Amino acid sequence: MKIRPVILCGGAGTRLWPESKKNTVKQFIDFGGWTLFEKTLERIKDPIFDNPIISANSNYLKQLKYYLKKTKIKKYSIILEPKKRNTAPAILSSALLKEIPIDQPLMYFTSDHLIEKFHILKKSLIKNKNNLSYENVFIFGIKPTKPSNQFGYFLTKSKKKLNKVIKFIEKPSEIKAKKIISKNGYWNSGMFFIRKDSIINNYKLHQPEIFKNCVLSVYNSQYKNNVYYLNKKFFNNTKKISFDNAILEKANNINAIKLNIPWSDLGSWYEISKMYNKNINKYIKKKNIFHRPWGKYVNLFKGKGFLVKELYVKFKGCLSLQKHFYRSEHWMITQGKPKITINKKIFIKNKNDSVFIPKGAIHRIENKFKTPVKIIEVQLGSILKESDIVRYQDIYGRIK
Repeated sequence: MKIRPVILCGGAGTRLWPESKKNTVKQFIDFGGWTLFEKTLERIKDPIFDNPIISANSNYLKQLKYYLKKTKIKKYSIILEPKKRNTAPAILSSALLKEIPIDQPLMYFTSDHLIEKFHILKKSLIKNKNNLSYENVFIFGIKPTKPSNQFGYFLTKSKKKLNKVIKFIEKPSEIKAKKIISKNGYWNSGMFFIRKDSIINNYKLHQPEIFKNCVLSVYNSQYKNNVYYLNKKFFNNTKKISFDNAILEKANNINAIKLNIPWSDLGSWYEISKMYNKNINKYIKKKNIFHRPWGKYVNLFKGKGFLVKELYVKFKGCLSLQKHFYRSEHWMITQGKPKITINKKIFIKNKNDSVFIPKGAIHRIENKFKTPVKIIEVQLGSILKESDIVRYQDIYGRIK
């Protein structure tokens, strides 16, 4: 029996757009001819997988069908939630479809993760497929690249050639994260490998009310053109809770598949900046290079509501002391040690440090050292043009 992929696509991506609810959700953001959802669909076209099931918010149907057509996936099922209730109801509802056999292996992907070296993940699925049972759950851990307070972690112990999960830690401080990593802790990726009967048994045991309402919601759903419209009355009665809190923290038989692969949920502009910097040569075009007295900048990519640049500040280069009315900025330092001013604060930053410039803040970059400064800058706002600059001081005489 093939593995049935289930793609969870209901997230709103609000962490990226704290000032606006109108911007594109993360899985559908065009990062330069590709989206995270497209990459997820391409991933599940592998021969080990059966036709995909996509669990999403009802507002996303048009986008889902557009990308399914674009990636040439003709056989699929879509299950639409009338209201966002987090991952616990979404995971159960998608598993309850009659088209899924009771012992079907299900692989749950999130639609907004960037995964490289997929062959390693694929190999782990094949290896552990026969270890699935009517009660266990396999989760996927990512070997941390640094201590981070942006991810959940888990700890394991070895038992009968399996990694048994003994503890979950939800988004610890960076100091605590260092201790967790020293104990061989892994990031919790949010991907799950589980059989249908195990999902049913775990929900019956740990979340009977969610189980009852999801069963009624699926049983009373409307079906049309490969789309299941969940019953609004029963689904809206389900508890709003994550799969981690509802099931994983209560179940006893949880195993971990540990992966050492490049992975990111692109959940912050810092992570997005890292992605652009890693692939910078794909985005650089000669016509987008602009020279300035302090150095130069390159427009890497303009998306809906954001603009990505690379700033190059030469030795003794100094940008004007300035502010913007219509945009905020996220900076990631990739080279050098810039001296940065934000309002009344002045400080030195190092490679891999990040800086946030709020809309309206007076700021400046200076390079006092011989090593050129390079910064990936992401601008967010309604107007992303050079005209949105108010200069207060400028050593190059550009104040009129």
